[in-house]
Amino acid sequence: MLKEFSMFNKVIIPAVFICTTLFSFLSGYAQPVAAEDKVFPGADENTVSQAHYFTWINNTSGGANEKQTMINLDFFQWLRDEYGMKIDIYAFDADTIDGPTYTTMKSEKFLRNFPNGFGPVCQKANPMGIRLGVWLGPDGFGNTAQEEQERIDLLVSLCKDYNFRLFKMDALTPLRPEKQDGFIRAMEACRKYAPDLIVLNHRIDFGKAAPYVTTTLWNGDETYIDVHMTNGQTATHHRAGELARGLVPGLIRLVEDHGVCLSSCLDFWEDDLVTQAFSRCLLLAPELYGNPWFLRDDEYPRLARLFNLHRRYRDILVKGMALPEEQYGKNAVSRGDDKTRLIILSNLTWNPVRYEVFLDESIGLKKGREVIVIQFHPFEKILGRYAYGEKASLEVFPFRASLILASTSTPKEIGLLGCNYEVVRDLSGKDVIIKLLGYPGSREKISLLAEDNAFSHATLDGKDVSGLVKGGRVEISFPGKVLKQPWHRKLGDLQQCQVPEDAESLYEATCYAADNNALEVRSLYRSGPTEIPQVKKAREAFFTQSAFIERGVWDKYLFDEDMNTSFNINPRLRNFNGGALRVDFGQPVKIDKLVIKLKDSQAVQSYVESNELAAEVSSDLKTWLPVKITASENMLTAAFDSNAKLQYFRLLKAPSKILEIEGTHKGISLNRSDWRASNLFSWYEQTPAVKAWSCSFILDEVTKGSYLAIPLAGRHGREGAYAALRIGDKIIGAPDRSVSYLTNVWEFRVEPKDDDYTYYVPVTQDMAGKKIEVIVFGMNNEMLDFRPEAWITAYPIPFEQKELVLQCAAGEHPGPEI
Repeated sequence: MLKEFSMFNKVIIPAVFICTTLFSFLSGYAQPVAAEDKVFPGADENTVSQAHYFTWINNTSGGANEKQTMINLDFFQWLRDEYGMKIDIYAFDADTIDGPTYTTMKSEKFLRNFPNGFGPVCQKANPMGIRLGVWLGPDGFGNTAQEEQERIDLLVSLCKDYNFRLFKMDALTPLRPEKQDGFIRAMEACRKYAPDLIVLNHRIDFGKAAPYVTTTLWNGDETYIDVHMTNGQTATHHRAGELARGLVPGLIRLVEDHGVCLSSCLDFWEDDLVTQAFSRCLLLAPELYGNPWFLRDDEYPRLARLFNLHRRYRDILVKGMALPEEQYGKNAVSRGDDKTRLIILSNLTWNPVRYEVFLDESIGLKKGREVIVIQFHPFEKILGRYAYGEKASLEVFPFRASLILASTSTPKEIGLLGCNYEVVRDLSGKDVIIKLLGYPGSREKISLLAEDNAFSHATLDGKDVSGLVKGGRVEISFPGKVLKQPWHRKLGDLQQCQVPEDAESLYEATCYAADNNALEVRSLYRSGPTEIPQVKKAREAFFTQSAFIERGVWDKYLFDEDMNTSFNINPRLRNFNGGALRVDFGQPVKIDKLVIKLKDSQAVQSYVESNELAAEVSSDLKTWLPVKITASENMLTAAFDSNAKLQYFRLLKAPSKILEIEGTHKGISLNRSDWRASNLFSWYEQTPAVKAWSCSFILDEVTKGSYLAIPLAGRHGREGAYAALRIGDKIIGAPDRSVSYLTNVWEFRVEPKDDDYTYYVPVTQDMAGKKIEVIVFGMNNEMLDFRPEAWITAYPIPFEQKELVLQCAAGEHPGPEI
């Protein structure tokens, strides 16, 4: 493509330039503005943020389609109806019109995906207050005046006929210098119909057309977690690298940070969103992409609450000031006007940090009689009323963000005095729902902060507490035993020890605990089933799209009795020497034959010619027995002792594409509903452990959501260090790690890192009171200078919950309109 453009530059362009100039003069479109004229590129630094969703990695190559778009819009309609959450822009990403070449809305591809054009989608989006956007290449103006005009007409049609709000210009090709005038004419014409058209620049040199473009992509970074955005340090979760990005220089807002990716490594997405929407608060904020329907059902109220808070204050969020690092830590920001400030703090260390927030002009507050301070994140809490100039003390948890409001005027917020809480729903015309939060065994007296006579009745977990709405106080107690120790704490430094005799078993435990599925599949398992029809349909639309199935990135395709699906080794892996095929039967079972079906006899022959047919089987990951593998037709077959109970199978080298794996016992097919497989983890003997560390402890109590975080600070090499647990005679692997385990990808490979892994192991109630040994081993002789530690933490915060429902006084709750 670049060679073709070079040819045009040398031969065709001079002639085209003459024709184009004449055509432009005769056309009805305005000429490019003179250099001294001011261009309004659809927004300025004071334009309020636009809530934005775009479809990248909900679709990849092949683009979006009408059916799936309608399902996705149903999801956003449900969020709007149920919680008042609103988005302003829904943008189609690559391959909707352009990609991988320049096309039009008359192309076979576009009409296949949108047989009725954009009309039906617009008709569905417009009543929701949503305008559309689309990914485009920056050029596409062809080589003749007519082709240039056709491209201009296409762009104008999107704005004139469909009221598009956003064009995302990405690196399909460069914008040829001789086509910059054509681009300018297109933008001028588009903005006759959509003066507020936002044009995003994703790594394009627009030359003299640059003033017509609204934003640039900050540092060229995308935010697909553990693919394009990874942690630069050990941390309690995968999103610390995103939290550490910091602030745009000068707090300018006509920049795009690529938003919050909700497709992979979902834990702590709320902190990512708070940082993106409130701290940077760019033109597009809050901004999401990927698959927000992957969240848990209980997380949608929180998503909506953060969106709603941002919309409520977005008029004043356009003005911000960075706060001094020595006082407020890195990347602290205060946004707002002289009466109300929203302050965002963060903590990128392993220990809690307490900040003292000065309630005066140093954070942008004009002098007033008193200041009310409310925390909105990571949970909500009325911190109190303070005299102007006093300090409010606030603790920020490790690797989290905190959002607080400080105001000298009474904010129109509903809240509770006396305990932590989360507003689940605060929507006009519906009962208010508030989730009360407290640590196990704690007792509190609560009262309501709300407008007088706003509510007539109240229930707490179904019991009448209507005295609360009349100014009374209610005593509450949360179930469980009072915690004896902090739920987040360091358990110890691991000390060097001899490489244990069962190092291979520990390694295998982690390989079998983990998987090589697409990151999106891991997100689905993380969140579990949904009871929300709109969420269910959006998930189904994603996982049943042909592009996803054809990539073979889910091990379930090996056990679905469908020879048209497969589980494939990711072709985009870098410096990958092949992994073993591992199959877990879910529990010990009697099995005498395992059949691995490939595409055809040629695939089997090719595999046999290039690989050693070595395989082993085990019942406990400790004792492995060799298995004979035979090849015939399109199958590899392993035969076992019919009297033994087995659970684990491993084949030295995984075939690149497997259609099905079946098992039988005495001719009867086995139930495979609990079977799992992986194909990217190495065979242990290829890189055995050369150094080991260990730490032991006993957990007297286990809180909800607890997990062990095992950071390895330093360099250890790619896949050069692994972690596992030993509890008595039981070994437990680490099912999760930052940076993520190798994956068969939907879009692009997991970033290959050689330092600062952190392993994560869930803590279950049956671990309480038992000696737990954490073991880490290094497998790269040249990179062994790292420091393993053991921490216990939790996600979410281990609060107990109660539900408060407030009924409006006159049948109409005076909450915010949407």
